Amino acid sequence: MSTAEAFARAKAEGRSALVGYLPAGFPDLEGSVTALRAMVDAGCDVIEVGLPYSDPVMDGPTIQAAAQQALEAGTRTIDVLRTVEAVAATGVPTVVMTYWNPVSRYGVERFAKDLASAGGAGLITPDLVPDEADTWVGVADEHGLDKVFLVAPSSTDERLRMTAQACRGFVYATAVMGVTGAREASSDLAGPLVSRTRAVTDLPVGVGLGVSNGDQAAEVAAFADGVIVGSAFVRRLLDAGTDRQAGIAALGELTRDLAAGVRRA
Repeated sequence: MSTAEAFARAKAEGRSALVGYLPAGFPDLEGSVTALRAMVDAGCDVIEVGLPYSDPVMDGPTIQAAAQQALEAGTRTIDVLRTVEAVAATGVPTVVMTYWNPVSRYGVERFAKDLASAGGAGLITPDLVPDEADTWVGVADEHGLDKVFLVAPSSTDERLRMTAQACRGFVYATAVMGVTGAREASSDLAGPLVSRTRAVTDLPVGVGLGVSNGDQAAEVAAFADGVIVGSAFVRRLLDAGTDRQAGIAALGELTRDLAAGVRRA
């Protein structure tokens, strides 16, 4: 299933899609696969596998801590691709969320080929803008991979249009200004940003940054095609520490709460 099909299925059910994120290799390689599969089982419609990076300038402390743990455990790009393969085997579309530098180092053509071979659906590239992405766009098109770029409340109408036109799969709308992290309230900038983005594209619009419970998911799902959750999932595993069973149980509980939220919006 592609991300477009996952969003379309959710829409047909009268709800938003739930998109869940965890870094590969956190809390370890096997643990990240188990955790991501648990999120699928509990109701995630699309999975984002994070590629741990040593300079995560756009991530808040929660995701930074998880990425650092994965890096210290020796997680490599090939391990991320293996994680994608294991999760994509569930039938849920699986994309990689990554800074551009690791892809460039790995080799753009090689990465696209290996991601497609692993069953990956595409890439979310938070620090790559479409006007600097000609190489990626070309190889992504060649391998049928989604190209998910970010729009923000500060994006001009011209930038929104250009970014959305470059996307395939969905458009990632960052609901708040600043780094990633769960928040007590969702941003009042999110709704207007989704409306502005929909004015320039027919692609689904997923909203990320800040959602941490079912009530917030319902609030965002009232106006967005997808609710993207990352830091809240990571926090559950961090809080569980070495108790892996408790961590998986907490992930399942959170996913079910979020899945119920997107359904009651």
